[in-house]
Amino acid sequence: MTKSPRFLPDLPFGSDRPRRVEIVAYPDVQLLDVAGPLQVFATANDLRPAGSSPPYTLAVVAPAAGVLSSAGLGLATAPLPRDAAPVDTLIVAGGRGVHAAAETDLPDWIAGRAAQADRVASVCTGAFLLGAAGLLHGRRVATHWTACDALARRYPAACVEPDPIFIRDGTLWTSAGVSAGIDLALALVEADLGRAVALAVARHLVVFLKRPGGQAQFSTALSLQAGSRFDALHAWIGENLAEPLTVERLAAQAGMSPRSFARHYRIATGLTPARALERLRVDAARRHLAESRMPLKRIALICGFGSEETLRRSVQRCIGAAPGAYRRRFPGEEAPDPRRI
Repeated sequence: MTKSPRFLPDLPFGSDRPRRVEIVAYPDVQLLDVAGPLQVFATANDLRPAGSSPPYTLAVVAPAAGVLSSAGLGLATAPLPRDAAPVDTLIVAGGRGVHAAAETDLPDWIAGRAAQADRVASVCTGAFLLGAAGLLHGRRVATHWTACDALARRYPAACVEPDPIFIRDGTLWTSAGVSAGIDLALALVEADLGRAVALAVARHLVVFLKRPGGQAQFSTALSLQAGSRFDALHAWIGENLAEPLTVERLAAQAGMSPRSFARHYRIATGLTPARALERLRVDAARRHLAESRMPLKRIALICGFGSEETLRRSVQRCIGAAPGAYRRRFPGEEAPDPRRI
């Protein structure tokens, strides 16, 4: 265990009153959905200048005096506040118990408490409880990638986005799964106390303030790893992105006719071979953009785009940002030239 990092006087905490943060738990809540954000705010308290008040007042609240997380660890919780005491941030955790919780009075309490909060957030599948509370109508929303389709079906008036780590839509903040709650909490700290404090918290917790490689929940390569017959092919593609990879060549590598390959590939992955290949190349380009200062022309060649303009169009289409803008958002150090490895 490291020593508590208390009292770093150079950090610009300001002199505002402590902000009350309430994290909502329930039986079978995901442990890290609660503990991850809680530790971010607690570390911000630990980093406050000597003699100053902590920037946050923290409470884990639940319908019962204590709840058992899905990991089997019990959480000591405070009762749900019943008065009109102000709350700055209300965070609803996710977990396998979320759907049972949505069938109780908890959504009604969340709806009432949200009206008193300056901002409302969810971690992972906690978004389902926000939906049950009527808080997702017309809003952009993130949740765990495995739950995106279900959330969109249940709350069709919400705009569910499968890629981001977290989304801020006005006073509503929602995040992807599990550890993404830490990313969300760091963003909340940055909004409250500034980048310097958020960065100090991230460094102490040994996490990224902004994950290198972007804000996508998972790469195309990971999403294609479904235990299908094409896993070996995807690994081979990753090693040969710079080559001209036609459907005919991919089919030959898979030991199938081009027509049969195209049909079975789409059934297995939900993508055409051409679209999957483009996304895999964009994933590789994103890594180079975030982790190196390699020229765009060189990135285009080693990722198989052929030209810088094709790279620009594909990156813009797949991630909604030009390569230069993406690189400015996620600057990195110079990576070794692959020709010399």
